[in-house]
Amino acid sequence: MDSFGAGMGEGPILGAVETGGTKIICAVGDIDGRITDRMTIPTDVPDVSVPKILEFFSDKDIDAIGIGAFGPIDVIPESENYGSIRKCERRGWSHYPLLRTICDGLGVPGDMDTDVNTACLGEYRYGAGKGAEVLLYITVGTGIGIGITIDGRPLHGMMHPEGGHVAAVRHPDDRFEGTCPFHGGCIEGLACGPAIKGRWGAEGKDLEDRPEVWEMEAHYLSQLVRNCMMTVAPNRIVMGGGVMQQTRLFPMIRQRVREQVNGYMDCPETSDMENYIVPSALGGDQALLGGFVLAHSALRGKGGIR
Repeated sequence: MDSFGAGMGEGPILGAVETGGTKIICAVGDIDGRITDRMTIPTDVPDVSVPKILEFFSDKDIDAIGIGAFGPIDVIPESENYGSIRKCERRGWSHYPLLRTICDGLGVPGDMDTDVNTACLGEYRYGAGKGAEVLLYITVGTGIGIGITIDGRPLHGMMHPEGGHVAAVRHPDDRFEGTCPFHGGCIEGLACGPAIKGRWGAEGKDLEDRPEVWEMEAHYLSQLVRNCMMTVAPNRIVMGGGVMQQTRLFPMIRQRVREQVNGYMDCPETSDMENYIVPSALGGDQALLGGFVLAHSALRGKGGIR
């Protein structure tokens, strides 16, 4: 999607920020999905990271900004804490007013959602989920999260979806306690990247020749997919994140989902699992591109802070 050095069209110049557990990515682009500039910095406490974000955008003449942030976050527009990080484990970030601070610092409108909801929005607009009425995006990396868009609008209720924390049926050979500090052996606690390392003593990239690792991973991830299918009946499921770069997982997950669903959801989509459960098509930029969509929406007065 990058087109560094290429001029943009007549539309607004948009900014996007993706905050992750280890790094923050800032980008400039347009609503056509062209990225013209970007910067990556390590994730630190807000007093260190946020000034660097503001400095990057200070001379970019952006018209609006969209942020995909690690959660949990306040996504309720009527809340006085809208756009703030809720209580979290990352040092210094609990209750931090991220959206307001960046919008005020740059003097532009903006909007914010979870990184995974924003990635889902990017996949809907530009990627593997284009046109799906109900789209589910699952990220499997440092954590496990789900994002849902309905007709291109991220789903919120009392907060955003937190599907990674659903309960898991344990693999019969698994004695690992889990990494989740809240639930121990939830799907995230048993199948995220740190859980793989904690259970097997090595990073996933160093376990490629261990089929038992990926069989167990598929055991857990297929449960999450099945549960989401039964709950929100998505028209397509896109999976991304660092762990899903192990592409061998896709056929294993599809097969296990077929077995678990057992013919119950007899729909055109589920009859073609290879085109129903698919990898991201945006090369890791899905949350940035979703950020452009959020920024454009805020600029048009449809949500966000102005």
